[in-house]
Amino acid sequence: MSNQHEPERIQLHGFNNLTKSLSFNMYDICYTKTKEEREAYIEYIDEQYNADRLTKILNTVSDTIGAHVLNVAKQDYVPQGASVTLLVSEGPIVEVPPEAYEDEEQGALPGSVVMQLDKSHLTVHTYPEFHPNEGISTFRADIDVSTCGEISPLKALNHLIDSFDTDIMTVDYRVRGFTRDINGQKLFIDHDITSIQNYISQQHKSMFDMIDTNIYQENVFHTKCRLKDFDLNNYLFGYSSDTLSASERENITRKLQLEMDEIFYGRNMNRMNR
Repeated sequence: MSNQHEPERIQLHGFNNLTKSLSFNMYDICYTKTKEEREAYIEYIDEQYNADRLTKILNTVSDTIGAHVLNVAKQDYVPQGASVTLLVSEGPIVEVPPEAYEDEEQGALPGSVVMQLDKSHLTVHTYPEFHPNEGISTFRADIDVSTCGEISPLKALNHLIDSFDTDIMTVDYRVRGFTRDINGQKLFIDHDITSIQNYISQQHKSMFDMIDTNIYQENVFHTKCRLKDFDLNNYLFGYSSDTLSASERENITRKLQLEMDEIFYGRNMNRMNR
């Protein structure tokens, strides 16, 4: 017996070609007092989030949202940074019939089979960087999960939060295009959503302060997250805060929190008054 409160499933005309895009940007912040500390931090980050590790993260994202991987491209850069792109589909990979290879002049190549599938992609790019004067080093990872069809990138959100040691996150979600029901009526979104926070676990939400900026009529949703707890030891690379004087701890804490404020609010602040 069906649940009388269960919403009626909408019948579509053809394929659901709504594009659902989730952009997840995370920041890790560290205080690196010397040039040697900075280089060691960047080297550590570069190894921790190399192309192979990022590929594993995206493969798990693909499994989480129920997609099938069609192709993987990955690259580690010099001096630092990495990129990975996965082309995925909602349906399983279709086997290429043997006769498709018999006549090369017909252009029957495996790539032509991919074109018959719905296309979606997962990408990640990393950006280590540092402040020229104030001893602050940051690491940013940009992850984009763009899907077409029934699968939803929002299912991957909690896995992404777990996969990166993040102090600040900005998350954007947008639904693009339209699909049609059997009567030809356009549907510009196929699910209910009021906030990205609806898809973040309670455990994760308890860890962050969050601010929403949503444009409901445009199906655009934005959430910023900042870690609530501040422990100076988590921001020092290679030593602990008990090796510092009280004034040093206060000065470093002020610099770190100013950096986090500027990233979280998206604007430069008056450093002279801090």
